[in-house]
Amino acid sequence: QSVCVTRCGEWRLDRQMRDWDGALPVAVEIREDDRFICSHARFATWAAGRKQYRMEYFYREMRRETGLLVEADGSPTGGQWNFDAENRKKPPPGTRPPARAWISPDAVTRQAMADVESRFGNHFGDLEPFGFATCRADAQAIATTFIETILPGFGDWQDAMIEGQPWMWHSILSVYLNVGLLDPLELCRMAEAQWRAGRAPLNAVEGFIRQILGWREYVRGIYWELMPDYAATNALEASGKLPDFYWTGETAMACMADAIASTRKHAYAHHIQRLMITGNFALLAGIDPAHVNEWYMVVYADAFEWVELPNTHGMALFADGGVMASKPYAASGAYIDRMSDHCANCVYDVKLKAGPKACPFNHLYWDFIGRNEDRLKGNPRLSNPLATWRKFTSERQAEITADADRFLKQVGVRT
Repeated sequence: QSVCVTRCGEWRLDRQMRDWDGALPVAVEIREDDRFICSHARFATWAAGRKQYRMEYFYREMRRETGLLVEADGSPTGGQWNFDAENRKKPPPGTRPPARAWISPDAVTRQAMADVESRFGNHFGDLEPFGFATCRADAQAIATTFIETILPGFGDWQDAMIEGQPWMWHSILSVYLNVGLLDPLELCRMAEAQWRAGRAPLNAVEGFIRQILGWREYVRGIYWELMPDYAATNALEASGKLPDFYWTGETAMACMADAIASTRKHAYAHHIQRLMITGNFALLAGIDPAHVNEWYMVVYADAFEWVELPNTHGMALFADGGVMASKPYAASGAYIDRMSDHCANCVYDVKLKAGPKACPFNHLYWDFIGRNEDRLKGNPRLSNPLATWRKFTSERQAEITADADRFLKQVGVRT
């Protein structure tokens, strides 16, 4: 007699669904998606008339509206809205993240895995091990375990990477949020309760809430506000090919190999691996955003276009020209060395700045700055690296360009 459906998470399909009412012989009702805190209309109200869509300002409004980590007088708990500066520590040598309890696949899941092996056995990704929850009760159990036992360490080492440790102190809850097994506001209130009870530090709780109430809601709003033109932007005119090692994992770069191995094995990599390893490489190498977006959509279990596109296209690749980020998240090997233990066991030397043994991120970083000088010269946050590039001798600039060109041809980005 009628069709009643929740609004979907992809612009293309949403436009198709809007035509159903006239095309089908029954009434069609498309309802708001209640897996989010901020409705489409609420975000559009916030975005109206703004020249820049800065997440921090959106996040503060959401904090005030929900009351999360806000005191009775309206001030932020702890005297500031954002404790991100405290969440960039590198774990001491020998530190090991907490063990995770996973859900043993039931008969239905095992049958689904067998079907995937039979039909798509040659596709990217490993079927084993599989320990994700597939029902709300199990997802809630995993969420409770994270909130009560792992959240206290989430803040300090939120941006850190350890070889062979895919989970670190991250929640691994995005997949459950995005398919609807967990409620975002409920999760945020659980985390806030840990702070109020003195069982988790404020920087960890605020950082966790910011990822959900801030980033998750914000990127969804950006997606629906700016599509479909947003997907076609390419501010840096990147046109390179995606290297084969994104699919095979066969690369001598230890950080890239580790991030891709985690992606292949678990359909997961945490946000720093996605932004500052695989995303950073794609940015520096000048890979076509369409190729990179396709890869992120294919390989991650939590990837829906509303969340993948702004995070990859805007944050990682700066393809939107600064809608999402005030500057490109470009980094050399020094950042990776500072935030991980990858460089100690890599065949490339992070201390070398030139030559075939130098960390590729080093010459790729300066090549990125050099070839995009005209496009980025108006960005005040890049004034220092641009000034450094201009101080290099012409011989040093040529050496950087040659190193980058040699490497990018070697891995198939350039021809």
